[in-house]
Amino acid sequence: MAAKPLHGLRRRLVGGRFGPVVASWVAEQGRAHGWCDVEVVDLADVEIPLSLPAVSPKVAGDSYPRPEAMAPLTSRLAHADAFILVTPEYNHSYPASLKAAIDWHFTQRTAKPVAFVSYGGAAGGRHAVLHLENVLTELHAVTIRDGLAFPNYSTAWQDGQPPGPEAPGHAKTLLDQLAWWAAALSTARDASPYPV
Repeated sequence: MAAKPLHGLRRRLVGGRFGPVVASWVAEQGRAHGWCDVEVVDLADVEIPLSLPAVSPKVAGDSYPRPEAMAPLTSRLAHADAFILVTPEYNHSYPASLKAAIDWHFTQRTAKPVAFVSYGGAAGGRHAVLHLENVLTELHAVTIRDGLAFPNYSTAWQDGQPPGPEAPGHAKTLLDQLAWWAAALSTARDASPYPV
């Protein structure tokens, strides 16, 4: 799913969500970097139940009973070599939709790198990222240290762009590290199955 660029405060308020603005900018940075194909998945477009099956996805493996409507998301996650999670911060953590998507997909990020882009108030979403790092470590994902955090996003971003000229440079650092880890972990997964 490709995100449509959203520009300016008026569009952001009309749409009611800021995540697509950040995701669109991050996707542009990824495409400009050029090391991979970028695909944006908006969880607002996916029906994700909050109730999970009784069986553990770790035990069930490929036979884990996911809803049929979730199959495209599952396939995208399984075939990706790396991930960038764009998240807001709500009450010092990340939203329930992201937690549900992670919980429904226990093995799709195993031995794959995950980078973070967050936005929020004064902390820029950093509390949400700290929680996500703990969860993804449990799933045997490799979290990238250098993420992007955008504080006071509601007043700082203008016309779909983050404040200051340094943001693209920070994005390049994140993407360089993500590309390195993606290549290293892909080679390792090809050489031998990850031990779980």
